Amino acid sequence: MYSLTSANRYSLYQGFVRMNLGIDGLFKIIRSEMKDLSPVSGDIFLFFGKNRQSVKILRWDGDGFLLYYKRLEGGSFELPTFNPNTGNYEISYQVLSFILNGVSLKSVRLRKRFRI
Repeated sequence: MYSLTSANRYSLYQGFVRMNLGIDGLFKIIRSEMKDLSPVSGDIFLFFGKNRQSVKILRWDGDGFLLYYKRLEGGSFELPTFNPNTGNYEISYQVLSFILNGVSLKSVRLRKRFRI
């Protein structure tokens, strides 16, 4: 019900946000800067703070928003490289897991697998 799974789509906001923004502030960012995406689609939206020590994850749960928040006590999150010409960046659940668990994205090499 509240879990993040590989069945979801994850969109990473390319800018950095103030961590005092709540659901309404993040909703406005999606509406104004990630225009081709809908906040109530069931997709999951990721927002990082400027120092990359905190992340907010916004998700529509059918009848309301869920807001997840993680702040690191030490270190920072490593983010994938962005394309500055677009307002969002879609990542996989596996990449999100790597980011949240502190795995270096530059050193991870995923082997090819058959996918349908």
